[in-house]
Amino acid sequence: MKYVVILGDGMADLPMPQLNNMTPLQRAVKPHMDYLAKYGEVGMVRTVPSGVSPGSDTANLSVLGYDPRKYYTGRSPLEAVSMGLKLSDNDVTFRCNLVTLSDDEIYSDKIMLDYSSDEISSTESAELIKEINKHFRTDAICYHPGISYRHCMVWNNGPIGLDLTPPHDILEKRISDYLPKGENGAILLDMMVKSYDFLKNHPINLARVQRGLKPANSVWLWGEGTKPALPSFFDKYKVNGSVISAVDLIKGIGICAGLKSVDVEGATGNINTNFLGKAQAALDELEAGMDFVYVHVEAPDECGHRFEIENKVKSIELIDEKVVGTILKGLEKYDDYRVLVLPDHPTPLSLRTHTSDPVPYVLYSKSSHKPSGVDGYDELKAESTKIFIDEGHTLMDRFILG
Repeated sequence: MKYVVILGDGMADLPMPQLNNMTPLQRAVKPHMDYLAKYGEVGMVRTVPSGVSPGSDTANLSVLGYDPRKYYTGRSPLEAVSMGLKLSDNDVTFRCNLVTLSDDEIYSDKIMLDYSSDEISSTESAELIKEINKHFRTDAICYHPGISYRHCMVWNNGPIGLDLTPPHDILEKRISDYLPKGENGAILLDMMVKSYDFLKNHPINLARVQRGLKPANSVWLWGEGTKPALPSFFDKYKVNGSVISAVDLIKGIGICAGLKSVDVEGATGNINTNFLGKAQAALDELEAGMDFVYVHVEAPDECGHRFEIENKVKSIELIDEKVVGTILKGLEKYDDYRVLVLPDHPTPLSLRTHTSDPVPYVLYSKSSHKPSGVDGYDELKAESTKIFIDEGHTLMDRFILG
């Protein structure tokens, strides 16, 4: 038996007037997802438990079968693991975005213009992180370069329990209400404020402005956490598996669960990602003997945050054509297989951030191919089946254990 999860990050949405009051999933042309829905199990699942923040971290933990109420220790340590950082039990990690803030004179008056600095290149950002370490590195604090705008700060014996805000949640908002607070927060805020002073005129940023790109003119610290400890995915489900993603967070969850992390050339985490390459990598892993592959595609989520309505529809269509379609064709040679397609959480275009609402899923099994009673895959059709899984972390049990 082969098992494939295809997760379109943030695919679920709300009806949009610009789409004739349809959601992107309803509007998208997606024959392969619709086929799975016609002959599989379609329903709704609550991936984010009540009282838990609706992030890709908590939601993907849930989809992979880990109750976030029990296993979640913060976002950044999962990313740190993916980056190969060796964490001690006393380390606290922080996600560090290189962001674009407006040029208002007072830092707290600035507006969050872009949480990704126009998706700054990894080469440019590595130089900026090097400069940041020149100013802020101590025996306890060190910054580590990641991919594009996503980086990590490790603080030995650092604080936890801070009220920190993801920058993608406050696009085009004044940052004054979302800055770190309290005694420990003041240390983070001081680094954020000072970073603007030396980053705004850094040669890399001056060159970016010359090219018509947004400068990475400030660090933004959030998502603190401590070293995670997940039970082995193999011990839970007795299958060997791989995770395929362009996002350190998802790679980190997979690595912590004992899954193999597979890098795909040209995988970017946005709509220009190598969709086909991800699908082929999944088939290669199955051919090489893996039983389970988790394919994560970030593009719909990025489009939701950026209010890119047509691009969100297009990203779903590309996932359907190049990922779902390619994988289904490649699975035909196996005697039996199961495919699970779903988002981790909604990222409504109208809100530009995540919500904890239930999401539609389709679970298809080759050996159980039969009409489901619905003719396609979207939020409304999934709700119509009245199948509802309230504890999202049990969906993986349903998928693998039957």
